This record gives sequence, structure tokens and C-alpha cells, in this order.
Amino acid sequence: MSKAILGGIKVLDLTRVVAGPWCTQALADMGATVYKIEKYGVGDELRHSPPFLHDDAGRATPDSIPFLTVNRGKYSLTIDFTKPQGQALLQKLAARCDVLVENFKVGDLQRYGLDYDSIRALNPGIVYCSVTGYGQEGPSAAQPGYDPVFQAISGIMSTCGIPDGQPGAGPMRAMMPFVDVMTGMVATSAVLGALYHRQATGEGQYLDIALLDVALAATVYVGQKYLSSGQLPTRVGNGSLLFAPSNCYRCLDGHILIQIGNDLQWARLCKFLGQEAWLSEAAFATNGDRVKNAAQLDQRISAITAQWKKQALADGLGAIGVPCGPVNDIAQAFDHPQVKHRQLRMEVAHPVYGKLPMIRSPLRFSETPLTYRAPPSLGADTSAVLRDELGLDEGVLAGLRDIQVI
Repeated sequence: MSKAILGGIKVLDLTRVVAGPWCTQALADMGATVYKIEKYGVGDELRHSPPFLHDDAGRATPDSIPFLTVNRGKYSLTIDFTKPQGQALLQKLAARCDVLVENFKVGDLQRYGLDYDSIRALNPGIVYCSVTGYGQEGPSAAQPGYDPVFQAISGIMSTCGIPDGQPGAGPMRAMMPFVDVMTGMVATSAVLGALYHRQATGEGQYLDIALLDVALAATVYVGQKYLSSGQLPTRVGNGSLLFAPSNCYRCLDGHILIQIGNDLQWARLCKFLGQEAWLSEAAFATNGDRVKNAAQLDQRISAITAQWKKQALADGLGAIGVPCGPVNDIAQAFDHPQVKHRQLRMEVAHPVYGKLPMIRSPLRFSETPLTYRAPPSLGADTSAVLRDELGLDEGVLAGLRDIQVI
């Protein structure tokens, strides 16, 4: 029996860009065989996004760094499914797979006989996961959209950024595509749940995963506060709507983020900073008082932290149980001792680049450890997979190449 948690599971991957590929990469890491279907001669749009890897001579290669981040462990097949021969190939592959994940616009795949109803007729046990911006129905369902669009529509952007009345005030998006990543995580969870259901019942099913749904779910207590009270949140910059003190504070060499979550942590912070007198001030007596007077409190704390180096201060506060962390750049983040201990920077063997550095998956299993393989080159596995899965001989494959189906 395979040690991989998804050993023996086959996934037909019709996804591009970030959200869908994050899901299928997670399935590949867990041991599933993932067949990534890419546009003939072009590939996933993300393959064309800079920056690109460079060879030993310093020349740019066709390998996009963004593409590498969400396509580890897959097999790349270039099949033109706008042509009948390509459609037939994918239908045959889908009949042999356990999962199909796609993120085309609503209704697109129906034209090619690759929609859920068509595939279910061939494979009743298929777990078919559609990842879209707005879901399968509704007034916006046909519209395209990317991560920043849903940060905007969901209200998330309205809560981020500099508060009104201050220089630079206005809504702010997160540069990291966290709605995409969370959607990939939700899709992964949904696929695993559906596979568990199929194991128990033999039934496949359809999964409708939308970036809009995920973005609204990500508003958690902020969204719930509006639903419960009708109150809209105001932007507080790097502060918190729930706790104080909670902010980024100046240091000699940058900033530190301090987040106090209870009165014990508040007392420890005051003692460490040599300001135990703050504990007896009425303005700071309770967390509610501190939130109300956060601006005054932040000024006092910044005057003290400005005398420290950020890592030394973080080490000192962390040692006494005060939640905090230096505000690192990405290089400093990978150099963090705990990041090194967790081996979050890892290497995979690549046929062209040798050892390729990558970010380790956050999924960890004690009995079924993940397996990591390099991301594929465009179409590298087309012939081998069609030969092994569908039994096509070289003559048939050559004919498909001649008419540019593969």
C-alpha cells in the first residue's frame, strides 16, 4: 500500500493561474497523480508571468517563477480540446480519473463536452470541482475576476490601509494573493471531503467553489460585526479593532509588531518596558479602555521601542510570553530561526536546474508525509501519459502531433 495519503488517486487538472493550481498542487503533494492539461503551444497563463528563472550563463529561460510556485508535482499534457480529437482524449482521461478540477468561466467547458454532466455520464464517481470568481449562478456569474477584484468587492480592502484624515489615507489591497490561496485551500478541503463521501457511498459529486464566497468568509468577525450590529469598521492601519496595544512600532532598524491579547500580556509588556505605572492608569485599565485610547498608547510605546533593535526586542518580549515579531522583508523571513527549523525553504530535484528552491507546503502528516516533485515543463508528459493511460501507440501519437492536437 502506498505511504502517500492520496496514493492511487488520479486528478485531471484543467486549472490555470493561482487558485485552482494551488488546490491541485496540494493534491499532488499528498501523492495524487495530477495530469495538468495546458493549451497547446501556450500553456498556463502563469507561465508567461515574470520574473523568469535564469540559466548558468545568466540568460532568462522560459520557466516562470510564479508558475513554479503552484504547479509542483504535476504531469503537463498539451492537448487542444477545442478540436474533437482533443475532446475525445480528455473525455477518456476523465473516465479514468477520480477528480477533475477546473476554473474556466461558467459554461465554457460545456461546449467541449467537458462539463460536469458530460463527465458524470462517463464516470459517475467523479468528484468534479469548479473554481470560479462568482459561483455558477447569479447576476455576476459570467464575469471574470482575479484576487484583487475580490479583495475589493468583499469589503476587505475598505478595512485595510491608512485611516481617514492621515497622509496616504485610503483603501489598500494585500500584495499577496491571499484570496486565491485561501480559495485553493478551500477547494482542497472540499475535494478531500467529497473523496471521503465517495469512499463511504460510492457517489461522486459536484463542488462549486467561488473566490467571492471565500473572500466574504475571510471577513470573519469584521463581517459578523456588521451583520449583528450594522456597524461598519473603520480603517486602523496596522492597529486592531479587537485589542490594544496592537500595532507596528518603530525600532532602530525597522519595526516590530506587538499584539496584546489579554491583561496578563499587557502587564508583562509594561514590566518589560519599565512602565508598570501604566497599569494603574484609568485610560488603560481594561482592553476596551486601551482600544479607545490606542493612539495615545501607541505613541508612548513607540518612544521606547525606538531605542531597540527589532530582533533583540522581539527576543526579549517573546521570552516572557508577549506576542510579537519583527517586521521582516522576505529575505529576513527565510532567515528566521523558526523558519529554518521548520525547513520552510526546501529544494526539489529539477532536470534542468539541479536543486530548485521552493516553499514547503504547510500540510504536515505524521504517517503519510508529503512527496515533492519539480514543476513540469510545458507538455513534457503528453506522449508518456497518453501512451500509458490510454494505450496510444507512436503512430497514433504522431498523427495527433501532425494536426497539432498534442
